[in-house]
Amino acid sequence: MFQIIGIVLLFGLVFGSYIISGGQMGVITHAAPHELMAIGGAGVAAFLISNSLSTIKASGGGLAKAFAGPKWKPADYRDLLSLLFSLTKTMKSKGVIALESHIEKPHDSAIFGRYPKIMKDHFAVDFICDTLRMMTMSLEDPHQVEDAMEKQLEKHHHEALEPAHALQNLSDALPALGIVAAVLGVIKTMGSITEPPAVLGGMIGGALVGTFMGVFMAYGLVGPIATRLTGVINEDAAFYKIIQSVLVAHLHGNAAQISVEIGRGDVPSTAQPTFAELEEALNAIPNE
Repeated sequence: MFQIIGIVLLFGLVFGSYIISGGQMGVITHAAPHELMAIGGAGVAAFLISNSLSTIKASGGGLAKAFAGPKWKPADYRDLLSLLFSLTKTMKSKGVIALESHIEKPHDSAIFGRYPKIMKDHFAVDFICDTLRMMTMSLEDPHQVEDAMEKQLEKHHHEALEPAHALQNLSDALPALGIVAAVLGVIKTMGSITEPPAVLGGMIGGALVGTFMGVFMAYGLVGPIATRLTGVINEDAAFYKIIQSVLVAHLHGNAAQISVEIGRGDVPSTAQPTFAELEEALNAIPNE
């Protein structure tokens, strides 16, 4: 929502100030299609050259994510803590054998089945199950488990940030591509040097539109979207960090209630449930 408002303000205030100060939109509207073709075309070409197919595909989803905001809402964090509470409690009270059926076939698990949104996130489910599977294979050193989980989180986060980095690189290139378009306009103007000053003025103005469009798109649109996307991805990454915190706390011998309370401390402040809210959610979990 705020992103849409920002874009409206961007265009309204920039072009509004130009018009109020006496600028003629005719020069811009005449030159804009050609300049956008040169700048946009070069930008898209550079984007395709510099990125892999997977990054290109992910960038489309990244644009939607930048406007939609973080994937995980406050209710999802409560659900995650409830899920981890059920799993660690089962492991502690009923033993490893009782847990195996849940982590080997999570889609058939009654515990996982209570949280359909989490089930749709393949990384979250695999991250939980793979870590618990390591524990069932007698890997009980908290430091080793934490190190293994940290490496998985770093890898996932690095891959998730690739679309944002690609968009930021495009933003960095756009001002230079705008200069390229402007230079082409100057070359065209020099080829018509015998024309009257009024004609030459219009041609030079049109050439400068290229520089303007490159800087405008870089710092007004693409750059801010890349920054917003980075922020959204970083906030969503906290969801997976909670999994690490709870499971490592469990390995240190803490009760399930204490482990999820440690995980609650890692929830972003805007989505963090209170102690009472979490306790209410845990009490609402049906008995196995």
